[in-house]
Amino acid sequence: MKNSFWSGVAVGVTGAGGFIGSHLAEELARRGAKVRAMVRYNSASRWGFLDRTPAALMRRIDVRAGDLADPFFVREFVAGQEVVFHLGALIAIPYSYEAPAQYVETNIHGTLNVLEACLRAKTRKVVHTSTSEVFGTARYVPIDEAHPRQGQSPYSATKIGADALVESFHRSFGLPAAIARPFNTYGPRQSARAVLPSIAAQLLSGAPRLEIGALDPVRDFNYVADTVEGFLAVARSPRAIGEDFNLGSGRGVSIGAAARLLMKITGRRVPFSTDRRRVRPAKSEVMRLLCGNAKARRLLGWRPRWTLEKGLEQLAAHVLAHLADYKPGRYNV
Repeated sequence: MKNSFWSGVAVGVTGAGGFIGSHLAEELARRGAKVRAMVRYNSASRWGFLDRTPAALMRRIDVRAGDLADPFFVREFVAGQEVVFHLGALIAIPYSYEAPAQYVETNIHGTLNVLEACLRAKTRKVVHTSTSEVFGTARYVPIDEAHPRQGQSPYSATKIGADALVESFHRSFGLPAAIARPFNTYGPRQSARAVLPSIAAQLLSGAPRLEIGALDPVRDFNYVADTVEGFLAVARSPRAIGEDFNLGSGRGVSIGAAARLLMKITGRRVPFSTDRRRVRPAKSEVMRLLCGNAKARRLLGWRPRWTLEKGLEQLAAHVLAHLADYKPGRYNV
């Protein structure tokens, strides 16, 4: 039944070379969709993680290289697409302190270009990617969709702005848009700039100590396959139009506890060592994220299926197989 919905549907995915985007593009191709994948242009013609996609799946994926900041390219990309998943963004929080203007250009102006192009093309459904970072440190838990937005980093501020643009295009112009808001997605292909693969890479490389930032912040880690299912559920449901949905496990785990769980999985127990470069400014650190996913369960029939323990086993296996790519001796911003 799931496969028949997507069979033959023209689907555009921005940010398709990235962590979540590549998993989503591949799953859509498996289910029979005709996928058009946007990756950022580079002179080496690299397509990110789509370079590793099996040939059988790549026959269903049409890769287009360009830039979200170019409205002419975005219009051409969106033309003819029945559904558009907008995942293209700059996401690294530490780098947003160094280059906030780039985040405004990509995350806000880029989103505006996608929305205008979809409006012009009469796209049937637009699914925009938000982030749990828009909430900042929780004022109450679990965090539902009504929780106040708090821009505690330039990254989160640009995502708050992008979400507001999506809402405004739906209300002002009737754009059939919905917002999918993942909480701390993790899994194979996630880059070393994220905390879990950074920890796994250090442990698996034999590091004598674990270089890490703050241990106390609590996160809601959601395995990438569950996040992808959430995106697909948002796109399928007519009840999703004009709505936003938090996608998370509903389980809060501190960074320290997640690190100790990875130590158990990898069989290596080493002391913690605080790396000041990995510690956010005090007022910028988000201390607690815990997803309230009742709305997604009720309206979409979505629920997470992967446990953190099983997901971390998959992550560790992937990091071990690609250890050199993770540069475990280097801090990745």
